[in-house]
Amino acid sequence: MSVGEPSLASEGAGAGSSEPSPPRGRVVFFGSGEFGRPALERLARRGRVALVVSQPPRRAGRGQAMQPTPIAAMARSLGIPLLESADVGAGPDAARIRETPADAFVVIAFGQKLPQGLLRDRFAINLHGSILPRWRGAAPIQRAVMEGDRIVGASVIALAERMDAGEIFAIAETQRGESETAGELHDRLSLFGPDLIERVLDERSRGALRGRAQDEAEATRARKLSRDDAWVDFSWAAERVAARINGLSPWPGCDATIDGEPIRLLRARAVTAGASAAEAVRADVAGVGEVAGAARSIGSGASIGAAPGAFDDRF
Repeated sequence: MSVGEPSLASEGAGAGSSEPSPPRGRVVFFGSGEFGRPALERLARRGRVALVVSQPPRRAGRGQAMQPTPIAAMARSLGIPLLESADVGAGPDAARIRETPADAFVVIAFGQKLPQGLLRDRFAINLHGSILPRWRGAAPIQRAVMEGDRIVGASVIALAERMDAGEIFAIAETQRGESETAGELHDRLSLFGPDLIERVLDERSRGALRGRAQDEAEATRARKLSRDDAWVDFSWAAERVAARINGLSPWPGCDATIDGEPIRLLRARAVTAGASAAEAVRADVAGVGEVAGAARSIGSGASIGAAPGAFDDRF
C-alpha cells in the first residue's frame, strides 16, 4: 500500500506571549489511547517530552483490576514525568502543566477537552485519524471504514474551540486495504504520527510552518460508537455489508445469527460486486456447522471471518 507524503505548512494561532518564553522544542504530551504510543516513543527518544498527561487508571479486564492507560504505562517505562489527571483544568493539575518548561502541547487520543486557560500562549496540536475535514469526531477511523473510504489518513491540526476544526498543518494519506479492519487501520495510521508531529514541530521552530483553514462545506461527523452499533443488515449490497463489519472490528464487533447460532463477525470481504448479502447467506449457510475462528464463503456475497462469542474491547 502506498503512503502519501504529508504536506506541511504555517503555524496558526497559539504563538506569542507576554510571559517569558518556555524553552523551544520541549512538549507536554497529552494522551491516553494506543494511537499516541508511536509518537510518544519518538518524541521521548529525542528528549523532547517534559511531561506526559494521561487519564487516571480505570478498571479493565476480567478481574476488573485498575489499569493505567497505555500512554501512562509507556511514560513510566520511559522514565518520563507523568501526571494522571481526571480534570486538567482543575487548579493543582493545571498549575503543574502550566509550570512545566515546554512551549508546545501535543494531544493524541487524550479523552479530555483542554480548557482555553490551559492553552493560553501555548502552541497546541492534535493528531487526528482522518483526512480532515472529513470525519471530525470520536470515531474517524471506524466511520471511514464503515463508509467504504478507499483513501484514508491522518492529520495534524491546531487545537480549536470546536472539535477537530483547527487549522491543518500536515496530512498523510494511504490506500485502505480491501478487507482491512478499523483496528488494523488504527494501528497503521498511528505510525504516521511520529513523522507528522516531529516535522510540524521542527517546521515551527524554523519559522516555516504554514497552516490552512478547513473547508466547512466538506466537514462530516464521526459519531462515537457504542454496543448498540453492533449490527448489520444482510439485505444490503455485499460491499456495504463488508464495510460495516470491517469498520466495527474489533469493537464493538458485528453480531449476527446464522443457522440459529449467534456469532460475532470480525472481518469480511466482498467477492462479487452487486450481490445481495442476504442472497449470499441463504445460498451457503446451511450445514455450516462450527464456525469458531473459521473463514467462510457465504455464497457470492462475502467471505466472513466469524467467532461465536469473541469480543475484544481494547480498541
